[in-house]
Amino acid sequence: MVLPLRRRTVLLALLLSGSTLLAWGCRPAARTEGPLQLWTLQLAPKFNGYMEGVIDQWERQHPTAPVRWTDLPWGSVERKLLAAVFARTAPDVVNLNPPFAANLASKGGLADLTPLLPEGASSRYLPSVWQAARDPEAGQIAVPWYLTVRLSLVNRALLAEAGLKQPPQRWEEVPAFARRIRRATGRYGLFVTVVPDDSAELLESMVQMGVTLLDDRQRAAFDSAAGRRAFAFWTDLYREGLLPREVVSQGQRRAIELYQSGELAVLASGAEFLRSIQTNAPGIAARTEPFPPLTGVDGTANVALMTLAVPRQSARQREAAALALFLTNATNQARFAREARVLPSSRQALNQVRAELEAERPTTPQQAQIRQARLLSAQTLESAKVLVPASPGIKRLQSIIYTQLQRAMLGQISSDEAVREAALQWNRYAEARWP
Repeated sequence: MVLPLRRRTVLLALLLSGSTLLAWGCRPAARTEGPLQLWTLQLAPKFNGYMEGVIDQWERQHPTAPVRWTDLPWGSVERKLLAAVFARTAPDVVNLNPPFAANLASKGGLADLTPLLPEGASSRYLPSVWQAARDPEAGQIAVPWYLTVRLSLVNRALLAEAGLKQPPQRWEEVPAFARRIRRATGRYGLFVTVVPDDSAELLESMVQMGVTLLDDRQRAAFDSAAGRRAFAFWTDLYREGLLPREVVSQGQRRAIELYQSGELAVLASGAEFLRSIQTNAPGIAARTEPFPPLTGVDGTANVALMTLAVPRQSARQREAAALALFLTNATNQARFAREARVLPSSRQALNQVRAELEAERPTTPQQAQIRQARLLSAQTLESAKVLVPASPGIKRLQSIIYTQLQRAMLGQISSDEAVREAALQWNRYAEARWP
């Protein structure tokens, strides 16, 4: 769809003018009365009952701080939030992922919550995810909310056909596994996309392989021996025909399609997705078993995090921070984890969720399968962290790396040339942004 010229001009100004955002972000909004504005991502209408119940509890405890809840689709939050900051109508609390939170914080758009939080607030949350919501320069820019971890959902029938008892546990085991699956079954072992604006799984795999992506000055650190090995790893897998051809042109949705049609031995996905497989492909679901996710040699898994942040523009930052803490307290997180089948960032809530899962007595194979996957997810959190740093521009870094890796996979350049070109392109960008 082509946007009208005026709208394109406004959006371009919002997206590119860091100084404009900084100027407006530092200036308090005019609104000091009325309800606190809370924006969340993709929760309505499925979780309307939960959110309305939690807000009702808050308002009973804080009658002078009512809340107006607005839920936004995934694809529109960045545009709407930037537009709201520019118009000085930003919400008081907003649900963000770490990369966008870091990007906004780098432009002065988010409040440092450190002076707004009670002493010891950090001890309520898992240390790794609390740290992931902290920026080295901007401070504590968000409060952790809910989490997901990928598991390896495995088609046992394809493994049996290839004479295998379990999927690979480490990335170094993948080539031999993929080769065996391909030769014995004609199917593929796994699907990891290199579409620039899709999943970050491949970037995370590089970190698990020992690659340092950026140095302290935000310059490329991946032009290293470890980086060259990682680029060669993915290039060789593709050129040998061990990855579906579509990994260079289609995203994670294609992986789901291939798995549900029986063409993929391993799908990297969350426990919550098992319900969809049970509905859409019951035959495949019956042959599916959850296993721990692929990791590097140190066994560290990746966790995906959602947070609650307070725009610096809010004139009611202390109340907003209190609301963020209320939404993420142990009671509310445990309830949301049950309803949404995600994991809580609260230590107490996680213990509660694990105890409930261990006490469950499923009555159907489908329920038992989901319970097994959710328990495995909770256990995986013990060795999981946010692997890709939530640095400003991290999506640009992913785009650059994936684009050059595509060229190497397609035989246009060597994998070493892809590393060098990606580092050169990133450093040009970084030098302009962080002189």
